Formats: sequence, C-alpha cells, structure tokens
Amino acid sequence: AGMNPMDLKRGIDKAVIAAVAHIEGLAQPCSDSSTIAQVGSVSANSDTQVGEIIAEAMDKVGKEGVITVE
Repeated sequence: AGMNPMDLKRGIDKAVIAAVAHIEGLAQPCSDSSTIAQVGSVSANSDTQVGEIIAEAMDKVGKEGVITVE
C-alpha cells in the first residue's frame, strides 16, 4: 500500500539480475555422463535409475538438445 508499482517492478528486475548473476557465479560445468547422472539422480529424489536415464538421454541429444518427459 502506498508504493509506486513501477518502482516495485524496477526493484524486482534489479533483484532478478543480481540473483541470476550470483547463481551463474556458483554454477559448475557438467560435461561427463557420470556427473550428469548424479545431478539427474538428485533432481529425481535420489532415484539413481532416473539419473542414469537422464544421462543416457543427454548423451543422445547433446548439450543443446531438448528432452521432454511425460
């Protein structure tokens, strides 16, 4: 209440830019299949089988490919 909506939007935009820059600074490249499988497993609630499937799919489509899960 009482805040200028455009000032609020500008503040949110600045926060998004700062957050993305910070995350990009923390990011580490993930190129080998075993590391991709580990990340996939963590993303799938520690399901190693799903992680291996994700790594196999990434090997097939490459780093610029798209994987759709239904």
